[in-house]
Amino acid sequence: MKATVIGDGGWGTALAMVLERNGHNVTVWGPFDEYLKTVQETGENKTYLPGVSIPKSIRWTSNKEAAVEGADLVVLVVPSRFYKSVVEDFKPYLSSDVLIVSATKGLDEQTYERMSTVAEKILNRPIAVLSGPSHAEEVARGIPSAVTIAHQDVHVAEKIQQFFINDTFRVYTLDDPIGVELGGALKNVIAIAAGMGDGMGFGDNSKAALMTRGLAETTRLGVALGARPETFSGLSGIGDLMVTCMSRHSRNRGVGERLGKGESLQDIMASMKMVAEGVWNCQAAKDLAAQYHISVPITEQVAAVVHQGKDPRQAVLDLMTRSPKPERA
Repeated sequence: MKATVIGDGGWGTALAMVLERNGHNVTVWGPFDEYLKTVQETGENKTYLPGVSIPKSIRWTSNKEAAVEGADLVVLVVPSRFYKSVVEDFKPYLSSDVLIVSATKGLDEQTYERMSTVAEKILNRPIAVLSGPSHAEEVARGIPSAVTIAHQDVHVAEKIQQFFINDTFRVYTLDDPIGVELGGALKNVIAIAAGMGDGMGFGDNSKAALMTRGLAETTRLGVALGARPETFSGLSGIGDLMVTCMSRHSRNRGVGERLGKGESLQDIMASMKMVAEGVWNCQAAKDLAAQYHISVPITEQVAAVVHQGKDPRQAVLDLMTRSPKPERA
């Protein structure tokens, strides 16, 4: 089968490698032709996935029409800030019967919509969602990982499952794309908070409390938006939250750690080549929760630190001194 990955970042590259391992004819689209030629020639995506050898059989192109011509599967892995415009650009070239998967973990900053919702409105068709605890660095190297494919029609999810599943990349299916996608998007915000704790020298107790309460507020918001609560106990919920809050690979946790050590957001972002979606999305998550009158205190404090320059230690104090309440509240 022919598969196209739209997005040449680390996660797009890793997914392309999974598809190539399964025998598919794989093309990766990216916006910068000269860089893509370098990747093709060297067999390494040095900016986004350094140190990983990429099979020469994967094709790299900046030509949108050529990238998706004859594709059976298209995977959208574009940073949330550029997602809408890229999908709009590809719309004329996507056939009506191609299977489309969104693997971007974020929210639209203007509308607060999930990425698959953005794509569905542009393309006028249901979009599947892929999410779970899956650092690109490990997936690309064939380290055993597991994710979830979700679609409102579970039979479509099962078709897509067969494209990706192999002996190092296990894929489960669900018919709750709302929950799967929100789990992947909102955990990035909580991971920034976890990183702040690391930067301030806090310990395991602090991180365990933060992850647990972060999952609670993510679930509250997700259920208000139509997700099933049990989805957040799965791979795309607690699984992705755990790996993003704890791993050295996590860009969102890393940004939080540097904030906790006193660095400015401007300096942090200027030094990064890759995207930390939680920085872009914490304000969107906060505003979305306010629309639905959902309490998200951790998200609110992260947004205050990131966008208003609040001192991380004051944010922690404000969280710890909130009014007492039952755990289930």
